[in-house]
Amino acid sequence: MNRTPAIEIRYGRIDEADELAAMSRELIEKGLRWTWKPPRIVTMMRHPDSVVLVAQTRLGIAGFAIMEFHDRHGHLNLLAVADARRREGIGAALLAWLEKSAHVAGIEQITLEVRRDNDGARAFYRSRGYDEVAVLPGYYQGREHAMRMVHQLIEPDLARQRPA
Repeated sequence: MNRTPAIEIRYGRIDEADELAAMSRELIEKGLRWTWKPPRIVTMMRHPDSVVLVAQTRLGIAGFAIMEFHDRHGHLNLLAVADARRREGIGAALLAWLEKSAHVAGIEQITLEVRRDNDGARAFYRSRGYDEVAVLPGYYQGREHAMRMVHQLIEPDLARQRPA
């Protein structure tokens, strides 16, 4: 019997910015200077070209994601799932929502950076079609290397045929 509570993917609310920032600090920015504080998250919520998603269960917020949409690409800034809720499909549900929205909007690719030593996150993204394209030395506050990853939503040959 599956005891995993149902997941609702929805837009984040301003009154949740403190909780999302705390999750970022604990789950993503651990060991680094805290940069995704509540005002920055609220700015992303209010920005017309970005989205802040929350994965909600009856038990509370289980994860969240923040992505910016540009003319031809999207950039996934943050994706986090609470430690106790990992491997329940929450990260995959958040990512699928973002990818579908980006595809509908005509976005050609999604980019992201992940800590180079975060093998679990890198494997998660690779399993969903993201390719590792570059190592970025000192990307995280000059202290940790990042791996840039890209997922093509529109084949590069087709993308080149699109008007600028």
